[in-house]
Amino acid sequence: MGKQTISTLERCLIEDGRKLETATFGMGCFWGPDARFGSLPGVIRTRTGYAGGSMPTPSYRRMGDHTETLQVEFDPHQIRYEDLLREFWWNHYPNRDAYKGRQYISLLFWHSEEQRQLIVQVKEEREQHLNEPIETEIRPYAGFTEAEERHQKYYLKRYPKAMDQLAELYPEEALLTDSAFAARLNGFVKGFGNRKQLMDELDLWKLPQDHRIILQQLLLELKW
Repeated sequence: MGKQTISTLERCLIEDGRKLETATFGMGCFWGPDARFGSLPGVIRTRTGYAGGSMPTPSYRRMGDHTETLQVEFDPHQIRYEDLLREFWWNHYPNRDAYKGRQYISLLFWHSEEQRQLIVQVKEEREQHLNEPIETEIRPYAGFTEAEERHQKYYLKRYPKAMDQLAELYPEEALLTDSAFAARLNGFVKGFGNRKQLMDELDLWKLPQDHRIILQQLLLELKW
């Protein structure tokens, strides 16, 4: 089994047959949240994109009334939705900012009634801490347009030597975008977590031992 198959195995075996859940939100420029949430154990995939507006095909240069948004797929057995909400509300100022219109507003979508109820609970918790109302725009989920490739795993892509080393595992851009390992590396280079934490987490991933060793060895050998 060649190295190129790791990117496929990585996803299906980490999930271990469990149903993933989705969280979608905006909290300013999407590069930082992509790194922050991608570093969290239990988060399987992150994607940056555009949501909340009326333009049918938004892009970075023609965003219209959309907002820079992050979409996260996570395993609720490893990380709870309310923990993601706390990461969201505790790591940006959740009140309206007219800078560049709607591009960087605080925005939160719910995907289920359970998520809506948890949003209400955690919002009240945060408002009590801030001692002021939260103005985050909260709406039912109504779609998400994935951002251009250059905006996926943005901080990791700033290290061309590391990207060259990762190319054998992720020969296609979409494989890198979907990769939990790449999400962790993107968080790592932004300062979220450290190498030991990631090595320890890899020990828990349900990968064949030889594939786990390849990822751990690569982590040790990556040139930044």
